[in-house]
Amino acid sequence: MPSSIAERRFQALVASLAEKRGVSLGTAKKGFGSGSLTVDGRIFAMVSSGGDLVFKLPAERVAALVSSRAARAFDAGKGKPLKEWAVIEPSNRQWRRLADEAREFVATPTRR
Repeated sequence: MPSSIAERRFQALVASLAEKRGVSLGTAKKGFGSGSLTVDGRIFAMVSSGGDLVFKLPAERVAALVSSRAARAFDAGKGKPLKEWAVIEPSNRQWRRLADEAREFVATPTRR
């Protein structure tokens, strides 16, 4: 059973988004994006190894979320934040809408 808020929210996303076209649960056992939600094979949501809910969004959107303190920049352990990845704060009640934004962002044909 998921223990953190992020894990519970992620499981809710898996349940609600798995039926969307092209969405599947990633199958990697270890490493970046293991157990992630993907659209057409590209990661758009995951729980990080640190237990945070993380979404891939446009860099400008991530910057705005960080500026408003609704998110923080995600660092995959390389010492430098990734511009298109945001850790969604547990207090952010818009996590489901942000997941949809992330799915749409990653699914956009020009992103491929």
